[in-house]
Amino acid sequence: MKRLASWNVNGIRSASTKGFFEWLAAESADIVCLQETKADPSQLGKEFFEAKDEAGRPFSAFWSSARRRGYSGVAIYSRIEPRGVRTLGVSEFDDEGRYLEADYGDLVVASAYFPNSQEAGARLDYKLRFCDAVLARCDAIVAEGRHVVVAGDYNIAHEPIDLTYPKANEGNPGYLPEERAWMTRFLSSGYADTFRRLHPGEPGHYS
Repeated sequence: MKRLASWNVNGIRSASTKGFFEWLAAESADIVCLQETKADPSQLGKEFFEAKDEAGRPFSAFWSSARRRGYSGVAIYSRIEPRGVRTLGVSEFDDEGRYLEADYGDLVVASAYFPNSQEAGARLDYKLRFCDAVLARCDAIVAEGRHVVVAGDYNIAHEPIDLTYPKANEGNPGYLPEERAWMTRFLSSGYADTFRRLHPGEPGHYS
């Protein structure tokens, strides 16, 4: 069984000064998905490519960065060498470093940073195109007889239980009807919200 972890680091360079490498070593995860890395590999020191766990086992690091420096970006740290890594292959998403997947044979693990729909849904159409592209990719993987995990920051609160003040957030980015409807469609397509599978109906959990 593989152990997976996911974290929106809100800037990998900043996180590295606040215990990221210590957390990575202690977490003992086989695969770690990161979002909002806000860095291109060319901007990073060697310590970002030589990380090890507490037993001294090395991680391989894989990156998908935004063309615009200091923005978005995802990464995967893996103690297991994948057969390969890939993005969605769609320039409007790849240019923002939104999605990266690692192929482990019968399992594909993706790190995804879903766009914020922004005020008045300014980027809602873009976000929904990304959501649909991710779902299509998941369906393609499953059609091959493989399993898929999409770990990341979805920027969607699906149900009222996922917010402290759901009524006050109606119409706000991340809780728009279109976003919630897509999440319903995603879960209705045979995929599982693993947190809610383990903690059904349990309030008070927010990221």
